[in-house]
Amino acid sequence: MNATVSNFYYGAATPVAAYLMACLGAALGLRCTTRSLRRPHRRAGWLSLGAISIGCGIWTMHFIAMIGFSVQGALVGYDLTKTVLSLAVAIGVVALGVFLVGYRGGSPMTLVTAGAVTGLGVAAMHYLGMAAIHTNGTVHYEEWTVVLSVVIAIAAATAALWAAVSIHTLWASLGASLVMGVAVTGMHYTGMAAVSVHLTGRSAVSQSSADLLSFLLAMVAGPLVVLLVAAVIVMFDPDMVLGDDDDWRRAVPARAPHDSGNNNPAQHSSPPYSSW
Repeated sequence: MNATVSNFYYGAATPVAAYLMACLGAALGLRCTTRSLRRPHRRAGWLSLGAISIGCGIWTMHFIAMIGFSVQGALVGYDLTKTVLSLAVAIGVVALGVFLVGYRGGSPMTLVTAGAVTGLGVAAMHYLGMAAIHTNGTVHYEEWTVVLSVVIAIAAATAALWAAVSIHTLWASLGASLVMGVAVTGMHYTGMAAVSVHLTGRSAVSQSSADLLSFLLAMVAGPLVVLLVAAVIVMFDPDMVLGDDDDWRRAVPARAPHDSGNNNPAQHSSPPYSSW
């Protein structure tokens, strides 16, 4: 018997919260990548933080959205090992794509390769997370909808990597993160539209239990803390506090030509931001 499946058990709360998490991860990832390009001596550190931010954002989006997933006539549970493994997959594949464009640049071939690898990895994270589901039934997928979700994942990943190496101003990055949030969340719900559940037994409970909700919230708490820490690091970075490097260069007047007859040290001192 096929069960009625819903992805909106709590209404708009879960998709909106999931979208915001996807946007937060994307925004932090873009800013970290921008920092890596401006500071080659710290490139690996900023790229790592960017990959962790994007990966945690995507994974948190997925499992916040799954809070709203319910199967009528069945209890839903999750395998802890597969759930944690899906987080590692998300961060790992995003790191691969981010490091590729971070060190090899944004050439079309690099973007296509990195976008395909990252997109397939994001899709793998999604379906690995779905494989962690335990219920008194069998989960089936509609093939062409799954293919569409993978295509969306690859397109979203490629666009994200292009934005990471091409968009450097704060407001443009924020705008790009909003668009990327739509793409990533759209990939999730496209994949969920492919799901059907055939019940092999019947449970007296037809909705997510309090234990399940507690489990998912506990799983989301760790990556959410990581995102908050990453946000603090980015916000207190000198470029964010004092403005973009380009804005500072435009704001500081050109130095006067060297005058060998003038020994005033104040006229020959370096600008205060030169160490950044």
